[in-house]
Amino acid sequence: MIVISIVFMAVAVSKIYLPVFSVLRVNSSYEYLEMRFSPAIRSLASIMFVMDEMFFLPIVLYVPSIAFNQVTGINVHVISTVICIICVIYTILGGIKAVVHTDAWQILVMFVSVMVVVTIGCFKAGSIGDVFQTASEGGRLIFADINPSMYQRQTLWGVLIGGFFYWTSFNAVNQTMVQRYMSLPSLRKAQWSIFIFTIGIIAFISVCCFAGLLVYEFYTKCDPMSAGLITHDDQLLPVFVMQTVGHYYGVPGLFIAGVFGAALSSLSVVLNSTALVMLEDIVKGCLRLKLTERSSTILVKGCILILGVVAVALVFVLEQLSGILSVATSVTAIAAGTTCGLFTLGMLVPWSNSIGALVGAIAGACISGWISFGSQIAFANGYVTPHKLEISVEDCPGNVTMPDNVYIDESDVFPLHRLSFHWINPIGVLTTVLVGTIVSFISGPTVLKKLDAELISPVLHRYLPKECFPPSSITNEMTRENTATHLLNDGRGKGGSETGESSDNSGKY
Repeated sequence: MIVISIVFMAVAVSKIYLPVFSVLRVNSSYEYLEMRFSPAIRSLASIMFVMDEMFFLPIVLYVPSIAFNQVTGINVHVISTVICIICVIYTILGGIKAVVHTDAWQILVMFVSVMVVVTIGCFKAGSIGDVFQTASEGGRLIFADINPSMYQRQTLWGVLIGGFFYWTSFNAVNQTMVQRYMSLPSLRKAQWSIFIFTIGIIAFISVCCFAGLLVYEFYTKCDPMSAGLITHDDQLLPVFVMQTVGHYYGVPGLFIAGVFGAALSSLSVVLNSTALVMLEDIVKGCLRLKLTERSSTILVKGCILILGVVAVALVFVLEQLSGILSVATSVTAIAAGTTCGLFTLGMLVPWSNSIGALVGAIAGACISGWISFGSQIAFANGYVTPHKLEISVEDCPGNVTMPDNVYIDESDVFPLHRLSFHWINPIGVLTTVLVGTIVSFISGPTVLKKLDAELISPVLHRYLPKECFPPSSITNEMTRENTATHLLNDGRGKGGSETGESSDNSGKY
């Protein structure tokens, strides 16, 4: 059902957020916040982005490590260290060009590997109809759970609403995505890239969900966790691959290559974009330091190296948590929700001001962090337990007993710490926007007639006073001539050596 949210996300990103970035021709998405509000807001968002990506990096490392561990038995921490070293080396040496070229091949291998595993697995299962029939009989096909409770982990409302906010937060304003949009020669092509991305991700998620049904069909009568085949639920797909198609030459290697491709593609772009944000938005934007090209190069490469070390260290922490999907969504939702709330406040609430944005961001970050970390602590201490669907061990070899699902009374747990992880991001976004709007009105709203219309999303232009549109203004739509070359060579037209360095470094890194 998440694919429905992704479709709406694509429309929102291409019509609300992307046109603003294309007109302003920003090198970093966080430049917008300085233009709309103040340098302090830009610095705050940049720091939150760096923290968000630092939490995300170990997740990207851990996923391929457990898959490789399941196939070879090599220690997870050895694998994660090797992966990180390889990625850091080619990211430092090749910059954004290496990231783009390797991304293309890595994603191709990822698609091919999953399709091969699913195709062979489906053939061994008998037919697609058999897979869906088994899943239906086992209560695994749940499409319309309209339970309004926000405490239930998966519901229709949680997936649709939470999924929309989560995917929009990441794909609308995150620097890892904006730098890709801005590398294209025109606004229309950037919008087409979102369309292609949407089709691709819908196809890939659908295949992954079907792979999950294949796993269930294979282990219907013998739960691998109860049988001792695995110790974490994140190992389900790797053990399925080894037991079903592992005897086919090359297939386990292809599967591992696909997992590694997905991880390396995410890891390299996060390292690159995070280092660039630290240079452009924190060192040059926040600290106002003027660096030579050589100093900028050393700083960026040093940041990439440090981020790699931090990622490897945080894998030890992640290993103690259960359920990568919920952990990733919970942790990254803190910064993603608050940052998206800031951009939404700036682009869709014309009267908002810098004071409202600052207070709104702090409120959004605090409430999101409180919910996210509180939920993880409650889960780790056993105050909150996941309610699992029924499993069977009747065909397991040996004497395997059914685990007892003992659910404790959670009514004494603080309500916000019991929320499904789907709701963390929407709460962060809405808190930032609502608090920012209210505080802006209290502290003195922005005078609309003095507002630059280019800073507001075009969906609201018809409602703005005519003073917001200077008659001498010339369209700045992103085109090959005025944007692609501009991003690589000319900066944003402010003049001075700092702008030249900023743009030059942007093109290089």
